[in-house]
Amino acid sequence: MEWGYCGCFWNDKKDPQDNGTVAGFEPLLQKQMKDKQMQRETSEFFQERIKIKEEYAQNLAKLSQNSLAAQEEGSLAEAWAQVKKSLVDEAEVHLKFSTAKLHSDVEKPLMNFCENFKKDMKECDYHINDLSKQHASCSDQWRCPRKPSQSNRETWR
Repeated sequence: MEWGYCGCFWNDKKDPQDNGTVAGFEPLLQKQMKDKQMQRETSEFFQERIKIKEEYAQNLAKLSQNSLAAQEEGSLAEAWAQVKKSLVDEAEVHLKFSTAKLHSDVEKPLMNFCENFKKDMKECDYHINDLSKQHASCSDQWRCPRKPSQSNRETWR
């Protein structure tokens, strides 16, 4: 007897790549694990970006303190003061972006999502293990015939 749809996630099937068997649920679990890894890598990416932005802001602020042309007078002194002021302003913008936007709007929500995902996966794992045990202990009543009866066809329409 072949299994119908209801058994597709519990049956062992031949794996086309290595001729072994793989449970129907395994591809779903593997996808979840890949997503978890992607979340971790994305979080690390944004943490690194925040660090780079903060370092860049500090370096711009440090550069604005350069005493080059400090003795100049007239229009060059005014222009140089404006360049230094623009460096300070740019440093502030980069620092605000890294702390306010990237950290609070991207990194924190992503980390919260990762933590909630871990909790959800533990809960799902518990339920799946429980259902798997129930399935293993059940009789043939869980198995679906390959072709549904006429009454079942009408029920599913």
